[in-house]
Amino acid sequence: MSARDELILVGAGLANGLIALRLRALRPELRVRVLERGPAAGGNHTWSFHDADLTPAQHAWIAPLVHRRWPGYRVRFPQRQRHLATGYASILSETFAAHLQQALGETLECGVDVHRVTPTRVERADGRVLEAAAVVDGRGARASRHMALGHQAFLGRVLRTARPHGVALPLIMDATVPQGDGYRFVYVLPFSDDTLLVEDTHYVDDDRPDFERLGRHVADYAREHGWEIAEVLREERGVLPITLAGDFEAFWAEGGDVPRSGLAAGLFHPTTGYSLPHAVRLADRLAQMPSLDAASVLAATRAEAESAWRAHGFYRLLNRMLFLAGRPQDRWRVMQRFYGLPEALITRFYAGRTTWPDRLRILAGKPPVPVGEALRAMRMTDAAHIRTHP
Repeated sequence: MSARDELILVGAGLANGLIALRLRALRPELRVRVLERGPAAGGNHTWSFHDADLTPAQHAWIAPLVHRRWPGYRVRFPQRQRHLATGYASILSETFAAHLQQALGETLECGVDVHRVTPTRVERADGRVLEAAAVVDGRGARASRHMALGHQAFLGRVLRTARPHGVALPLIMDATVPQGDGYRFVYVLPFSDDTLLVEDTHYVDDDRPDFERLGRHVADYAREHGWEIAEVLREERGVLPITLAGDFEAFWAEGGDVPRSGLAAGLFHPTTGYSLPHAVRLADRLAQMPSLDAASVLAATRAEAESAWRAHGFYRLLNRMLFLAGRPQDRWRVMQRFYGLPEALITRFYAGRTTWPDRLRILAGKPPVPVGEALRAMRMTDAAHIRTHP
């Protein structure tokens, strides 16, 4: 098989990694090459999802990657605490990287800088040129003047505690912590009796967080809960986009005719930032295509992104209410109210399958932000206007 028959995936993040794994499982005759700038595939991340986010078939093929599953999760707000019985699971980047390395062998190349990408060519910084039937760019989110964004900034540390920490279920939002320049909560995942991820998360306007301050928050939270830290096993940090409004056609045109995946394609939940369900669906879609030529892959990746964009309009509206109505330090009230709604509605919300009755229920009653500001935020759909809005 010649190099022209390869699919080259630029970036070994979640989306491209899952595409590679699915193709290797269903179409092992196809040679797939993955190029990653960093030292290992997957970077340094924890990817989580709810049971209802995936179909039974998708759960089955992704199961080997899952590090830990739980039968439910909890949330905590100043005036509400709740246990939800929806299953929750997490994948760790080191497990993901090991599976990808085992599946791809020498066709997974790390430490590779890419200079330029076209639909069928990759020009490496070292001067080498690789050709393929199709190239997919999955190198993460990028700034676009056609999108108005809020930001979810986070820093998490996996801690080994000196004694059992006593946490049985994930605490995916603890908003009882002091608020600041936006909605702040702490996210806690218990991986074993003496290890857990503690992550300080902020929904803020600025995409340049003070990670040192977030790190201090993690240490303070552990101390306040009586967890003596024996060792910090790893640290992860980042800033995820929260989409408020935009022009999909113009956004997609910025990438020219190169197929895109993951955050680069806008394939993530606009409100929560969860991207694994979208990555699984795209991997399934590409693996089932009869031809993986550049034109076909471009059409498929664009169609997947466009379908998600159309389905996510309601979530962008809610994001505008969260970011543009009321004081930033009061944003927690929006989420506290949301978690008072029926569990089935919350489950559908995370899965991106909010129904029209769900939407009416979410918007019914007095909003937890000033009514006039909420109505104005709902009507603001022009990205340029939002970016210049004080």
